[in-house]
Amino acid sequence: MGSDSKIHSFEEVAKHNKNEDCWLIISGKVYDVTPFMSDHPGGGEVLLSATGKDGTNDFEDIGHSEDAREMMEKYYIGEIDEETVPQKRTYIPPHQMSNDTASEFFIKLLQFLVPLLLLGLAISLRNYTKKE
Repeated sequence: MGSDSKIHSFEEVAKHNKNEDCWLIISGKVYDVTPFMSDHPGGGEVLLSATGKDGTNDFEDIGHSEDAREMMEKYYIGEIDEETVPQKRTYIPPHQMSNDTASEFFIKLLQFLVPLLLLGLAISLRNYTKKE
């Protein structure tokens, strides 16, 4: 972490609320966790749920390890301007996952089922040709 860290407004940070662009506010610091979305043990949805607000309570409630706290340093991009953080804020839900997630699931399912189908077909064909 550099000593000349950038100061970000709350509004600026709140705009980064998608899988492809996710920033979090934790303990007055701003983190760009976009590269960590797919690696987070709780899934990217957990990170998305902490966008658009101060995620400190969410982070602390989980009880993250010291290793997790050290890992945060590589995602640090600056400080939050405390004056821009609203005292009371209406919740804006994070950007919902796109259909790409459904497509990825479908592709993974096909990658599993097609080889099984081919194996079944090969066994059936072999058994059929042996009987003749």
